[in-house]
Amino acid sequence: MKAHILLTSRLIKLFANITKVLCYGFHALFPDQRFTLPERAGALLKGKDRPIPRIIWQTNFTNKVTLPVYLNYLFNRLISPTFEYRFMITEARADFIRANYPEEIFEQYSRLQIGAAQADFWRLLVLQKHGGVYLDIDAHAVWPLGFIIKPDHQELYIIRKGDELTNYFIASRPDNPNMERLIARVLQNIRENTIEGVYNLTGPGVFNQVLDHRQVPTTFYRYTCSQGSFTNEYFQYIDKPQGKWTKEQHKVSVVRQEPPQQ
Repeated sequence: MKAHILLTSRLIKLFANITKVLCYGFHALFPDQRFTLPERAGALLKGKDRPIPRIIWQTNFTNKVTLPVYLNYLFNRLISPTFEYRFMITEARADFIRANYPEEIFEQYSRLQIGAAQADFWRLLVLQKHGGVYLDIDAHAVWPLGFIIKPDHQELYIIRKGDELTNYFIASRPDNPNMERLIARVLQNIRENTIEGVYNLTGPGVFNQVLDHRQVPTTFYRYTCSQGSFTNEYFQYIDKPQGKWTKEQHKVSVVRQEPPQQ
């Protein structure tokens, strides 16, 4: 048992929850105050090259975020100083896919009508192209990524209780055959459009359909990456009337229907 990491994780969560409570007061006093996430920021310290590039990838519907989300970003920068940071908003995700992938992939991506589903697909595509570590906007490492990801790792996935794979943390080298398989399954799911809900159409459900946790490198989430310590749904979606994807998918179809062929 990695007791030292578990203890560190709990201390981080305590600290993060204290800052989260204080942020309610901050945004009550300054309701319109937002902080800008950079599109790109270099590593704070030099690290040796590895198969999985030292890049943290994140995305969000806007780069203007509340203080808790910004503190989450700052924490990731500090706990993993040998990693550079790259960030894309909704429009930049589409531009990236159009510029780097065949038109068919862009067309199917464009049929996704919920931001979380788009982000699910984009994270696979950006990792397959450039490699690195994807983190959800509310996720933070609990131990330096340079230690979590070993020099010989070609990929690394998180598992929860019950050996369930999830996708709020993904580490991969470029041109990863498993990324290719995941991309192919998401494309199939969009084309067929028979699956209801983001989770199984583009999200963690796809990982559990395609990958066998016994056949890929995995790490338990408690020793790797946590969600919602610094921020929460209120602070993440304060400027998005549609709210979180779990609510939005009940109002909007995840996949836009293709027009009938003439």
